[in-house]
Amino acid sequence: MSRGFVKEDDQEEAPFIPPRAALPDGVANHVTPRGLQLLLDERTTLETERAAATGSDDERRRQHAELDGRLALLNERIVTAHVVEPLPGKAAEVRFGNTVTFEHTVGRLKGKQLTFTIVGVDEANIKEGRIAFTAPLARALIGKRKGGVAELRLGAELQKLKVLAIA
Repeated sequence: MSRGFVKEDDQEEAPFIPPRAALPDGVANHVTPRGLQLLLDERTTLETERAAATGSDDERRRQHAELDGRLALLNERIVTAHVVEPLPGKAAEVRFGNTVTFEHTVGRLKGKQLTFTIVGVDEANIKEGRIAFTAPLARALIGKRKGGVAELRLGAELQKLKVLAIA
């Protein structure tokens, strides 16, 4: 049929599916056991929402298209997830899954102490004190021992972070 006989209103716009947190090329999708469970719970929630879609046929089709897109991205993360179990005993150095407390020793934040847990990109939530292992702060701290100093450049300022505790 010629495009001249198709109403513009019949053209359905593809739904916008927000991308998941980025993983750098070639970097494994490390997750904590908690992180994997959160991904699985999210999948269950999306599947439940899809099954409960209501409204007209068009509304349901749009809801399904959006949920299917989100599920596809989520399933890709689940399939590629590499669960990193916490090591038993006390941690000798900062690693994935550890909670680290550090203090700024120079700069405008001098004396400020912060505590973060290093987790996978999908589990990261700064308000909950969880940072992604791909974050510059996490990369600076990983491998440091208690008492060690990590350097992190923030713009023109060089930050020095002294590791106070590793859990």
